[in-house]
Amino acid sequence: MKIVNTQLEGCFEIEPKVFGDERGYFYESYNEKSFKALSGIHTEFVQDNQSKSRKGVFRGLHFQAPPFAQAKLVRVISGEVLDVAVDIRAGSPTYGQYHAVLLSAENKKQFFVPRGFAHGFLVLSEEAEFLYKCDDYYHPAAEGGIRYDDPALGIDWKLDTADLLLSPKDRVLPFLSEFESPFIYEK
Repeated sequence: MKIVNTQLEGCFEIEPKVFGDERGYFYESYNEKSFKALSGIHTEFVQDNQSKSRKGVFRGLHFQAPPFAQAKLVRVISGEVLDVAVDIRAGSPTYGQYHAVLLSAENKKQFFVPRGFAHGFLVLSEEAEFLYKCDDYYHPAAEGGIRYDDPALGIDWKLDTADLLLSPKDRVLPFLSEFESPFIYEK
């Protein structure tokens, strides 16, 4: 696998080494030893989640607040999504900035989103199945988020945002300017 760093400290893309022939393909989607050696991150994933969504479904921009914060390793096994992480660590030099990556069954890329980032994705294909590993368990009381359509973020979602399908709670999340981050940037 190959690690590709982003402009956001701690966020990186993973490009797997895929072996393919006329029978199909094979690749190692996760290897703890390789992940730690290449990324320098020592985390233990404790929960795997999977969702299936249709075109135009947006899920995010979510996070789990401390002490139940989660790092995530995300990928797509069918379809295509635009996956986004937003730095919400107070005091970070990249606070409010985002990184977007196209994840698909075809490119087999993965994206690591560390604690201190809001995360979300938009389904671009007719359907998509999305998988993610988390390094802490889900705690409903620690759930938080920010608005996907915040002009201060300026995210190009690649689809008309008027047509997106969101949950009622995602429609009323605060804008970044109304938000007090529970995360502090540590150098």
